[in-house]
Amino acid sequence: MTEVLDPLPHRAVDRNRDRPWADFWRRRLIRFVISLWALVTFSFLIVHLVRGDPVRASLGLTADPGLVAARRQELGLNDPLIEQYWNFLRHLFTGDLGVGIGSRLPVMETITDRLGNTLQLAILAFLVVVVISVLLGVGMAIVTRGGRRRIGELGFTSTAVAIASIPEFLLAVGLVSVLGVSWQWLPIAGKEGASSYLMPVMALAIGPALALARLIRIETLSVLGADFVRTARSKRLRPRLIYLRHALPNALTATLTIGGLLLSGLITGTVLVETVFAWPGLGPTTVAAIINKDFPLIQGIVLVYGGLILLITLLVDVLLALVDPRSTIRES
Repeated sequence: MTEVLDPLPHRAVDRNRDRPWADFWRRRLIRFVISLWALVTFSFLIVHLVRGDPVRASLGLTADPGLVAARRQELGLNDPLIEQYWNFLRHLFTGDLGVGIGSRLPVMETITDRLGNTLQLAILAFLVVVVISVLLGVGMAIVTRGGRRRIGELGFTSTAVAIASIPEFLLAVGLVSVLGVSWQWLPIAGKEGASSYLMPVMALAIGPALALARLIRIETLSVLGADFVRTARSKRLRPRLIYLRHALPNALTATLTIGGLLLSGLITGTVLVETVFAWPGLGPTTVAAIINKDFPLIQGIVLVYGGLILLITLLVDVLLALVDPRSTIRES
């Protein structure tokens, strides 16, 4: 007896294969919305995860009980939890992140005043990371290809691992000590002119640039041994065309993924680096908010940093799909 199969599942699969980009956008947007909701919920729970009274913890043990009660009423902490959550979401949609407990200023105003300076540092550092890592990674792959220059390869790998393992704020302190205090070449604090960008950007970029250069070198070495590169050599193309047109684009798939993670790390890494250099960004504000237990401000900063990281992750996924559409089709 011949079994009759239901053709509907096959039609559904074929339909998905016909629309890989629509399916890609649907999955990514669903993932983005769910992640954003989880982030918003976590930032709401920050106040409620604190043991005891968060307002008392913020204002101090000697604060007037009447003032504490008034602040609790103002923040809505006396309402039922589900009502607090609903009000938090409602205010969030209107761009209202509340008022800082210590500063009494709107949280959104405090963040927007300083976010631009933080993004300047993070984007400049990311550009430096990309330029240095691509040049260094591809260059080291070319000169060490086929097991040549073992000592140079060992020196590069050891140096990259050693420097990349140093935290950004320790690099910042070292740069201040050498370039700012001992040699007095660069300003050690504040934002005054182009020279004040150099040390913060260096502190943020040196470690990630070396780490990414190691990855690009390995990816480039694997691509240089591929058949299509040997075919390009057999056609007697210029080495520059082989490396830039054939090898580098194919080595960027894994690099884009790591690059997106590095950009996210650069944004969050600015917190301590900005504090070391007294940079007028979100970093010193974040540290002060944590020390003073200013929970509305901490909530807003968590939302901003988390939202930026989610947005960067989404953009990296889109770039990866554009660079290698076959992965999108396979995933569909």
